[in-house]
Amino acid sequence: MEYVNLGRSAQVVSRLCLGTLNFGVRTTKSDSFRIMDTALDRGINFLDTANDYGWQVHRGFTEELLGEWFQLGDRRRDRMVLGTKVFNPMSDWPNDRGLSARNIISSCEQSLRRLRTDWIDLYQMHHVDPTATWDEVWQAMEVLTSQGKIRYVGSSNFPAWNLAAAQEAAIRRSYLGIVSEQCSYNLVTRHIEAELLPAANAYGVGVVAWSPLHGGLLSGALRKLSQGTAVKSAQGRAMETLPKVRKAVHEFEGRCGELGIPPADVALHWVLTRPGVTAAAIGPRTLDHLEDATRALHLDLPADLMREISEIFDSH
Repeated sequence: MEYVNLGRSAQVVSRLCLGTLNFGVRTTKSDSFRIMDTALDRGINFLDTANDYGWQVHRGFTEELLGEWFQLGDRRRDRMVLGTKVFNPMSDWPNDRGLSARNIISSCEQSLRRLRTDWIDLYQMHHVDPTATWDEVWQAMEVLTSQGKIRYVGSSNFPAWNLAAAQEAAIRRSYLGIVSEQCSYNLVTRHIEAELLPAANAYGVGVVAWSPLHGGLLSGALRKLSQGTAVKSAQGRAMETLPKVRKAVHEFEGRCGELGIPPADVALHWVLTRPGVTAAAIGPRTLDHLEDATRALHLDLPADLMREISEIFDSH
């Protein structure tokens, strides 16, 4: 496994980040535990969740599941860099959401209880809250840092100008501020290349790319649809986007066929080789999905081939 610093921090993470959105919902608890154990065995030390994950059962369900897994011992918690998030509603009450100081601190304490841990390595703001000033946000994060409840702060789904505003406010307070930004990035979704990636690079913010396969669209969706084997790639953002990029996806799958490499491996490898990308957040539903993702780490594809793959989607 390859490890890198998370942004300008000294914290070291694996280049694959294990996302937990499916755990306990689309993947059974026992299979989720097996995936996490296998990820540790493969050297993956970066685990990502959010306080509202598992909402299909109840908000906080996924954090509770992770807390159970940590309790199995073998230094599972100590070996993992744990990230969770705050922002999304946790109830119908108006203060149980957003980035108020009240909710940031309260949500952190609730996450710690569900996760059965004393600290969160990466506490991420899930979205921008236009009603919260950055002084209020950073005051709350400073409290949690001083109490030892969080180690670093990250963001997710932030536009470049919000990232810059947040970081400038942190600098004024002599606070470390944001060390990572988690955002959607893949061969189809490229908007972060214009402003966010340059801003993140300028401020020393690591970029963690979520949905590197665009919800399964880049995992051989056309072939799977024709064979009747599509699961995730036959729903959600993959099916919403496919009509717009069908020609490019067809060409991409054909090129991967010529190379003899699964499209998912090529698409994930492309993300991991992009300048400024620290890690890719994967969301395996099965052990096979995890094994496929780790295989992409070991590909050695020439730069001119990666440019050719990029160009397939440049004009979609």
